[in-house]
Amino acid sequence: MPVIPVYQLDAFTLGPDCPFSGNPAAVCLLDSWLDDGVMQAIAAANNLSETAFCVATGPTHDLRWFTPRIEVPLCGHATMATAWAVFERTAHESDSVTFQTKSGPLTVTRSGDRLSMDFPALATRPHAVPDPLVKALGAIPVSCRRGDTDYVAIFDSEDDIRGLNPDFAGIAALDRPGMIATAPGRACDFVSRYFAPAKGVDEDPVTGRAHCVLAPYWSARLKRQKLDATQLSARGGAV
Repeated sequence: MPVIPVYQLDAFTLGPDCPFSGNPAAVCLLDSWLDDGVMQAIAAANNLSETAFCVATGPTHDLRWFTPRIEVPLCGHATMATAWAVFERTAHESDSVTFQTKSGPLTVTRSGDRLSMDFPALATRPHAVPDPLVKALGAIPVSCRRGDTDYVAIFDSEDDIRGLNPDFAGIAALDRPGMIATAPGRACDFVSRYFAPAKGVDEDPVTGRAHCVLAPYWSARLKRQKLDATQLSARGGAV
């Protein structure tokens, strides 16, 4: 097997004065695809929420993401990390890069030392609060929504989100692999936490994909297009 450089980068950090915040991702820039089992084994060895594998295919790049347990169809923070690696560690000359993924094309643009990405908006629908969800979270949300792969439990306050002590086995047993808990924030528009033990990630530090779900909900609720959010994991992060 060839030697594969691995870059580890933190995305969605709280800022330059907050080292070790945000969500760490591993990035492997490949000349060609490895066997799926090999990529899964590398992701398991890295033991981060996601390892990204990227193959340049001319003007665009093919991109895939693996948790320590499974391949996932979308990962925001690892896409941002991969874009940095492409901009800074390859001969890529443009200030934008488009990745072809299982969720469609994703484009990241560089402006100075900042990167921005056009994420997809993922719809959710109102749903009765399932009893197993309440038991798994150990708390009763004021309302619930359900998407294709996530439940969204909506609470009254930031303190409710901080105080959650979930049963990860109970969350893994739900009929959706992802659980998002969210509430209005004190110093930002909204806060959240994200749990995905069925994917091999008990609690994710900062989750781009979860904000693809949260942004449309909070934009409609607050009637604003520009929002600031904080994910209340142990590391913490801003979106």
